[in-house]
Amino acid sequence: MRLTSRKPQGFTLFELAVAVVIIFVLAWVLLTRLAYYQEMAEKAAMESTVRVIKTGLQIRLAEMIIGNRQREAGQLEVGDPMQWLEPRPANYAGAYREPPTLGRWYFDAPARQLVYVVNTGNRLDLATAGDTKQIRFRAQLLRDRLNVGGAVVESVSGVTLTAVTPYGWR
Repeated sequence: MRLTSRKPQGFTLFELAVAVVIIFVLAWVLLTRLAYYQEMAEKAAMESTVRVIKTGLQIRLAEMIIGNRQREAGQLEVGDPMQWLEPRPANYAGAYREPPTLGRWYFDAPARQLVYVVNTGNRLDLATAGDTKQIRFRAQLLRDRLNVGGAVVESVSGVTLTAVTPYGWR
C-alpha cells in the first residue's frame, strides 16, 4: 500500500483575508479616483459654459457697437447673460424660483447674478460657503477713457463675466 500525500484543497483563512483586503483597497482607490475625475469633469463643464457665456456677451456687445447702439450696453450688466445663448445649456433652470438644484445654473434676478450650484465640490475652495456651494458670476462692462477733441469721454470697450467671490479648484 502506497501512501500518497494529499494536497490541501482551497484557500486558507489567512489567504482569503489577504485577498479580501487587497480587493477592498483596490476598490477604494478606484472609487476615490472616479470621484476625482467626476468632479474635474464638472469643473471643466462649468468653465466651458462660462467661456461660452462670455463669448455670447461679447458678440452681443459687438452687435450693439456695429448698430451704433452703445447706449444699450448697460442692459448686458443687468439682464440674464443666458438670454444671448441659443441653445441655452441643458442644465440651465432659468430665473431663481425654487431652492437651487445641484449641478444647475440659474439667474438670481434681484442680485443680477448668474449662479452655478456645484454638485460635489469636495475640491472647491470658495470664499463663502453655505449649505450648498454656489459660484456667482456677474456681467461687467469694461470701460475706457478716451481723449476726443480735448474732452475725456468714457467709452465701452468690452464685456466680461466675472466671479463675484473668489473660488478655485484643488
